[in-house]
Amino acid sequence: MAKTIGTNQLEYTGKVQPQAGERDASGQLLYPYLPNEELIEAVNLAIYLERPLLLKGEPGCGKTRLARAVAYELNLPFEAWYIKSTSRAKDGLYNYDAVSRLRDAQLAATNRIIKDEDIPRISDPTTYVQWGPLGRAFGSDRRTVVLIDEIDKADIDFPNDLLLELDEQRFIVEETAQEVHSKVVPIVFITSNDEKDLPDAFLRRCLFHYVEFPSVERLVEIVNAQFPASPQALVDKSVARFLTLREKMAKDKGEAGKKVSTSELIDWFRVLRRYPEDEVLTKLDGKLPYAGVLLKTWDDHIRYLRQNRGRE
Repeated sequence: MAKTIGTNQLEYTGKVQPQAGERDASGQLLYPYLPNEELIEAVNLAIYLERPLLLKGEPGCGKTRLARAVAYELNLPFEAWYIKSTSRAKDGLYNYDAVSRLRDAQLAATNRIIKDEDIPRISDPTTYVQWGPLGRAFGSDRRTVVLIDEIDKADIDFPNDLLLELDEQRFIVEETAQEVHSKVVPIVFITSNDEKDLPDAFLRRCLFHYVEFPSVERLVEIVNAQFPASPQALVDKSVARFLTLREKMAKDKGEAGKKVSTSELIDWFRVLRRYPEDEVLTKLDGKLPYAGVLLKTWDDHIRYLRQNRGRE
C-alpha cells in the first residue's frame, strides 16, 4: 500500500518490489528497482511540489525504469510516452482523426450506412479526439505516473511546446476549442541522455536529478535482486570483472565516452547464470566471456583485444 505523509501526500520509499515474474496491467514484466537515498528524495520532492522530475545519467543507468517502479509502489496508473525524432508535443496530448470525420461526414451527406442514432456522435467533433499519454493522465480521476522518455531526441522546440501543459496543467484541443484541465496533477518523469541542451524556460519548470552510476555494493544488490538465489561467488566475481572492464573503458575513452552500463551487466549476468557455476567462474578468470553482450562497437572489441593480447 502507498505510504502517505501530511494531507494524503504520497511518499515513495523504494522498498516495495515486484515478485519474480510479476507483470503490470499491460503485461509488461516488472523488475526490482533499487534507488539510492538521493534519488528517493528527488522523487518525493517532485511529488510534493507537483513538478516534473528531469533525469539525466549514462544510458542504461535506470532512468527509464524509475517511473514504472514509482507507479508500482504507489499503485498508480502508468503512462509512457517514448519520444522519437519526429515526435511533436501535441502527440502526447491528443490526435485528431480528421480523416475519419471527413469520411463519416461524406457518408452522412449521402445517407449511406449511417444510422439515425449515429448522427449525434458524428456531429460532435470531440468524437474524433484520440488522447495521448499526457492527455489520458490529465483526464484520469487518479493521479497518474507519466514517463516522457528521451526528450532530447525530439526537435529543439519540442520542450518549449510543453511549457503550458507542464506549468499550468492544461491544454487546448485546437480542432474543437476544448480546454482540458488536469483533474489530478500527474507525477511526470522526463529522461534525457544529454544529446542536446534543453531550453532554460523548460528547465525552470522541472526539478533535476543526475542518476549516478551505482557503487560496487549497490551493483551486487541489484544483481542479487534481479537474480535471487544466484551463487554469491558468481555475483561478486561477475561484478568485479564488469567493473574492471568499465574502468579500462573510462581510461581509454574518457568520462564522456560510452562505457558498459548497469542494464548491460544485467544482460551479461543473465547469460552467465545459464551455465554451471564452476564453468563460469573459470571463464571469468580468462578471456572475457560473451563479450558481445558488453562490447557494442568494433572499436571496443579491437581495443579490448589489443589490451589483453598475451594476458589471457
